[in-house]
Amino acid sequence: MKNLLVAMAMTLTVGSGSADKKEIYKDPSAPVKDRVEDLLGRMTLEEKVGQMNQFVGIEHIKANSAVMTADQLKNNTANAFYPGVTDKDVEKWTAQGLIGSFLHVLTIKEANYLQSLAMKSRLQIPIIFGIDAIHGNANAPDNTVYPTNIGLACSFDTLMAYKIARETAKEMRAMNMHWTFNPNVEVARDARWGRVGETYGEDPYLVTLMGVQSVKGYQGQLNGKEDVLACIKHFVGGSEPINGTNGSPADLSERTLREVFFPPFKAGVEAGAMSLMTAHNELNGIPCHSNEWLIQDVLRGEWKFPGFVVSDWMDIEHIHDLHATAENMKEAFFQSIMAGMDMHMHGIHWNEMVVELVKEGRIPESRIDESVRRILDIKFRLGLFEQPLANEAQSMKIRLCDEHRKTALDAARTSIVLLKNDGLLPLDAKKYKKVLVTGINANDMNILGDWSAVQKDENVTTILEGLQQVAPDTKFDFVDQGWDPRNMDPKKVAEAVDHAKEADLNIVVAGEYMMRFRWTDRTDGEDTDRSDLDLVGLQNELIQKIAASGKPTILILVNGRPLGVEWAAEHLPAVVEAWAPGMLGGQAVAEILYGKVNPSAKLAITIPRSVGQLQMIYNHKPSQYFHPYAVKPSTPLWPFGYGLSYTNYKYTDLKLSAKEIAKDGNVQASVKITNAGSRDGVEIVQLYLRDTYSSVTRPVKELKDFARVSLKAGESKVVDFTITPDKLGFYDKKMNWIVEPGEFSVMVGASSADEDLLKETFVVK
Repeated sequence: MKNLLVAMAMTLTVGSGSADKKEIYKDPSAPVKDRVEDLLGRMTLEEKVGQMNQFVGIEHIKANSAVMTADQLKNNTANAFYPGVTDKDVEKWTAQGLIGSFLHVLTIKEANYLQSLAMKSRLQIPIIFGIDAIHGNANAPDNTVYPTNIGLACSFDTLMAYKIARETAKEMRAMNMHWTFNPNVEVARDARWGRVGETYGEDPYLVTLMGVQSVKGYQGQLNGKEDVLACIKHFVGGSEPINGTNGSPADLSERTLREVFFPPFKAGVEAGAMSLMTAHNELNGIPCHSNEWLIQDVLRGEWKFPGFVVSDWMDIEHIHDLHATAENMKEAFFQSIMAGMDMHMHGIHWNEMVVELVKEGRIPESRIDESVRRILDIKFRLGLFEQPLANEAQSMKIRLCDEHRKTALDAARTSIVLLKNDGLLPLDAKKYKKVLVTGINANDMNILGDWSAVQKDENVTTILEGLQQVAPDTKFDFVDQGWDPRNMDPKKVAEAVDHAKEADLNIVVAGEYMMRFRWTDRTDGEDTDRSDLDLVGLQNELIQKIAASGKPTILILVNGRPLGVEWAAEHLPAVVEAWAPGMLGGQAVAEILYGKVNPSAKLAITIPRSVGQLQMIYNHKPSQYFHPYAVKPSTPLWPFGYGLSYTNYKYTDLKLSAKEIAKDGNVQASVKITNAGSRDGVEIVQLYLRDTYSSVTRPVKELKDFARVSLKAGESKVVDFTITPDKLGFYDKKMNWIVEPGEFSVMVGASSADEDLLKETFVVK
């Protein structure tokens, strides 16, 4: 800390003569590039390095210091801060211009206070505040909480992704937040991984489209008071860890990287994303935070990414203390910066050690200037120099407004997947007058999901409350099982079983626990990975004993990852996957159960039968199931793209506009969809392609297009798709992108399952 004070003294001395020049950087009418260069020329080395430094907020420090031991404070998984640093230290460094960004600032009051401290610094460079606004600005209280990303992806509604991002940006700016660490465009291919719910699922095409619309929604033109900076993350491979745990090694071929994991990131760059976060993990033996090939060659060289790269939580330090590819922390900083890192997330040693590295001649100051230019560019474009503070009086008029709550409800309605229905649903309120409701997620705020703070009770509709609201004349008998699946009370299970015998219908709301304020008690979410996919605790016992009552039993799942509920799938008449549907999710679930809403969502990720089936993905290679499993089936419990409705859709007349095309040609595919049932609905029509024979192995099918189609009862529509060359190409043996001559299969239908698809072929000459 003494070194930092010395640095500040140098700052004041070196910068004292710059006030004689016209301060172009303070002129809002000047071009951003000129403002950046003018300001950069006035900055000392210490101030530049400070712009690359991101800290946690002072309230976060106070809260952690009060409850954590020194060992916990040092532990990354504890979401902690270095011991020995006080809020007073951080206030001083902020006022000295030695901190360029903050995260974990959760109130407008604190944001404005820290910004006011930055305005006391010599050059008055504003802070950029980052926050994990993953599904709404939910990590802060009193904001709209939308369904989590995996639920949003199940809607296949890219326009909804844009709308949620746009509304989130408005709520963030109302709190003086400028930068969301979202969208997470990792392709989730391991259900054990706790962050599945933060992603858009297993398919690169769907993930890409959802990510692109989210980037556009957050950023707008990146020049307005309602725009925020998007951050595509985590680059790359963390969603297929070798043992399913967050941050463990990824060992992936360049082919898999370029065909599966790179496309959403590349598209995010092309959509204008101006920040990117590298991944916790090592990739093929090199930590992502010091991987020159990823950051310099691919990201900046091939894709021409103009924005800045930020580290994840203390992962630069982990180059030394975990991956052990740097002998000490200073060497870790050197490796990461020279690999292309622009901003360090969290830690007190950054400033002094990076300054030393420059003064020792190991890092050119011109390399520091590159990073600072990128950071300052965003601060100018977002208007932070002109408006560093937010209006507290106006803040709550924007956040949690009626328009945003309506969006959250609409999104929840379209995110909930009906997995099984043997005719029980929709429920007849006149028939089922006494209904037992039980399970850990029946009446808990856990429906908000991971990356959500505790919200006010009046702003959240639990599933029990939603049922009572939608079916007010029904007698709901609630038996509370508590929120903690690991510590369920056998007596409460027995009580629910007794009540089930007296009910007309039973509803069990099971799943995982995800709320972050009980960090060590969670079973799902960031850093909460599983070695199995079973329901935790006594939940299976609860379901099975209640079903044994002989009364109709519905299972509702609230979770972030797919769960292998094979017994329930075989024995219960109805199963609903609600994911984490957000603050109005309880109302949406109830509306679907009682038929007020016709379910339309389709799975954005395959649900396996058990952990032993992993890897279980729909777009696998042809040989993956050449030898089936012994004893148990090799098929998933429910496939990608699957979801039921209260009406029936009939697919007919799949036609292609041509049977032969050139390599650079297009072919149109059309299919007729008929709503053959008695309910209006929305069907998600999916188009898959396969290169029948190819010079390198190709997946058995790949999603290449989809459409949400509204159909009234009895109505038919023809849906058209255009198959373009980019949907046919792949990397050949020498890793060149080609469209190869030969036969292609076109498959269109209701899910990725073969039995749900019509098929035609065409030839590329």
